[in-house]
Amino acid sequence: MTTIAVVDHGMGNRRSVEKALERVGARALVTSDHDALRAADGLVVPGVGAFAAAMRAMRERGLDEVVLERAAQRTPVLGVCLGMQLLFDSSTELGGDSGLGLLPGEVVALREVAAAAQKVPHIGWNEVAFARASPLLDGLGERAAFYHVHSFVARPADEGDVLGRGDYGGPFASIVARGEVFGVQFHPEKSSTAGLALLANFTRVCASVRA
Repeated sequence: MTTIAVVDHGMGNRRSVEKALERVGARALVTSDHDALRAADGLVVPGVGAFAAAMRAMRERGLDEVVLERAAQRTPVLGVCLGMQLLFDSSTELGGDSGLGLLPGEVVALREVAAAAQKVPHIGWNEVAFARASPLLDGLGERAAFYHVHSFVARPADEGDVLGRGDYGGPFASIVARGEVFGVQFHPEKSSTAGLALLANFTRVCASVRA
């Protein structure tokens, strides 16, 4: 069975992601244990809250180094919501902070891409149009709706890293990927059939890399 570790930095939606992964057939565990993270077939970096606080928690536990180590070994990594933002170089939120740097680009306020009339945070279902094919999107067609909750968005330096775009008074990167590093701005564990399908695809990616 494919083992996926949910990186436990103490913030956010860890248990709900764990349960969703179990529903699609993975062996999931929420852990901050470095050995367990190194033994897993894939990692999910979750998160709800502020960028700087999450990065501080990651650094205090040495989790940033473990995630970077595993990514360098081509272990699949999936960032979810704030966890996707942490994959990037930096964020401007609350004075700014540096991220994991697995994807080039910065995280900026949603206001920079959304129309002024749009409410922030963006909460609810938003259709995502897929920009290119990826194993993460197998069977999902050309677009699907996912449940978003966010006030900041990633601005990738390389448009080729964008897998899917949502629109909230302006387009924003909702799914990103580079090699075995993936990120989704939404909550797949709250996104019904499409969200579970995406997590099932990620599980298969982890199994294929392990094989």
